[in-house]
Amino acid sequence: MNLHIKNGRVIDPANGIDAVQDLYIGDGKVVAVGSAPDGFTAARTINAAGLVVAPGLVDLSVRLREPGYEYKATLESEMRAAMQGGVTTLVCPPDTDPVLDEPGLVEMLKHRARNLNQANVHPLGALTMGLKGTALTEMAELTEAGCIGFAQAEHPIEDTTVLLRAMQYAKTFGYTVWLRPQDPHIGRGGVAHSGPLASRLGLSGVPVMSETIALHTIFELMRASGARVHLCRISSAAALDLIRAAKKEGLPVTCDVGVHHLHMTDADIGFFDANARLTPPLRSQRDREAIRAAVLDGTVDAVCSDHTPVDDDEKLLPFAEASPGATGLELLLALMLKWAHEQGGDDAALARAISRITIDAARTAGLGAGTLSVGAPADVVLFDPDTRWTVAASSLASQGKHTPFLGYELAGQVRATVVAGQVAYERRPA
Repeated sequence: MNLHIKNGRVIDPANGIDAVQDLYIGDGKVVAVGSAPDGFTAARTINAAGLVVAPGLVDLSVRLREPGYEYKATLESEMRAAMQGGVTTLVCPPDTDPVLDEPGLVEMLKHRARNLNQANVHPLGALTMGLKGTALTEMAELTEAGCIGFAQAEHPIEDTTVLLRAMQYAKTFGYTVWLRPQDPHIGRGGVAHSGPLASRLGLSGVPVMSETIALHTIFELMRASGARVHLCRISSAAALDLIRAAKKEGLPVTCDVGVHHLHMTDADIGFFDANARLTPPLRSQRDREAIRAAVLDGTVDAVCSDHTPVDDDEKLLPFAEASPGATGLELLLALMLKWAHEQGGDDAALARAISRITIDAARTAGLGAGTLSVGAPADVVLFDPDTRWTVAASSLASQGKHTPFLGYELAGQVRATVVAGQVAYERRPA
C-alpha cells in the first residue's frame, strides 16, 4: 500500500532532518521524504499536522513473557503495548521458560511474532545452556535461527573461565555478548540500593561495587578476547566513569540504561512501594544525575524500557518479596520526552532523545532500523508531543499493569504506528 503522511514535523536523527515535510511510503519502504517520487499515487493519506513523524522506536530490552510465563503476559498483549507505545523493533532477553538456548525455540518465537504482523522481534540467545553458566550454547545455530546476540539476562556467570571462552567464541564469529554487570556474590539477594534509605527501611542492599567489580572483570576479558560487548541497564555513576574510560581506550563496548533510572531514585521506594522494586535497583540522586548526563554526552548509547510485566500475585507483596520489574513499552517515548524537556526542551534535546531510542539503539544492536532513509523499512511513529495523559493501569495495553509511574501526568501521546508500510495502530479520537 502506498501511504502519504503529510504536514508532519519529520524528525530523523539518522539523517539530521527536523522540518515540516511529507513522507512517502510504498512496498513497505520509505520511498521519499519531502517531494513525491514520479508516478506516486497514495492509497491513503494521513494528515499529521501538529504531530511529530519519527522512525519507529527501537527498544533493547522487552520481556514478552513467552514461552513459559503467559500468566504474566502474552505475545499478543505485549505486541499491542508495543504498537501503542510506538515501538516497532524490539530485542527480547533469553530468560523465558524454557530458556532460548535451542534454535527451535527461537524459530517458534519469531514465527509467532511474524504472524501478528506488528513489532519486529529480535531475540537474544542464551550464552550458556539453561543460563546456568557452565556449558556454552551452539551460538552459530542460534544465530541462524534469528538471534542477534547472546546474553545471560539476570544470571551472572560465576566461572570466569566460562565467560572468557564464551567471549573468545563470540569474537571468532563476530557475535556480540550482552551482559548486565553484576558480581555473582556481592549484593546477592539484595532488593534495594545500599545506602541510608535501605538501612532505615531494613531492606537488604545491592552496593554499587557489585556493578563496578563485574565491569573490571568484563573489561579485562574484553582485552584478552577482543570480543564486542554490550552492557545492559547500567545504574551507577561509578560504572559510567569506567565505561567512559573503556570507550576512550578503544574497547568495543556499548551500553544502555533503563528509562526508569533516568528519572527515579531509591527515594521513590517511599513506603515500600513494590512498583519501584526493579533490577538493577533505583540508586541515589547522584547516580541518576550521572545517568542523565551520560545520555546527553553519548556515553550511554541507548535508553530502553526494560519492559518486565509482572502479575498481581507476584507484585502485591511486601517490597522484599515482590518480583522485580515494571511495564515500560508504553512509557518509553513519553519519559524520553520528559527527559528532553528537562534538558531545556529545545530542538537539539528533542532530537537527541529520539536518537537514543531509534537510530542509536538500532546501531547498538546491529539492526537496520531507526531511520527514515529512502529504502529503509517504513517503520514510523506519529505522536503529539504536547498532549498530556495520566499513567493508569486501565490505559495500558500491556498485561503487566505495574509501574512506579502510575498516577504521573506525562506529555507525548502516540497517534499512529506504522510497521512495514502498514498502519498497525491508530488512536481513536477522544
